[in-house]
Amino acid sequence: MNIDYTYSFDLPREIVWKYLQDKEVLRNSLPGCKSFEEGDNGVYHAEMGLSVGPVRGLFTSEVKQVNQQPPSFYRLLVKGKGKPGEIDAIANMQLDENGDGVTVSCSAEVQVTGILASIGQRVMGGVAKVILGQFFKAAEKEMKKQLSETTP
Repeated sequence: MNIDYTYSFDLPREIVWKYLQDKEVLRNSLPGCKSFEEGDNGVYHAEMGLSVGPVRGLFTSEVKQVNQQPPSFYRLLVKGKGKPGEIDAIANMQLDENGDGVTVSCSAEVQVTGILASIGQRVMGGVAKVILGQFFKAAEKEMKKQLSETTP
């Protein structure tokens, strides 16, 4: 299943890049995040409780950013497991300047198993876009909060 999503930030690209690499921003932005720890070789281990449409349950996941080309591109590798099934995703994250801000474009190839697979691509695509929207909105809010705390 392929998922495409874009989100525009009202912040400069370098700032968005910096905070998309920040463990605290990520932890505070992931929907339903119960835990978020950095492991070996830049792999993050997260536990998330999700309840979006038919997708409900606790997921444990491993997330890693690879092929970084600061401040414009990285590839996100995600493996997740939960009662409703498993998720294996590769997402290309492109950050493009748009005037005073930046547009983040996510193009992901996602494979799901278990109950998640039986839900259907159309529903899963909609659920994924809701989760991405929640993440990016929370990330922007967290970035602005961090900036206000560091700016006198």
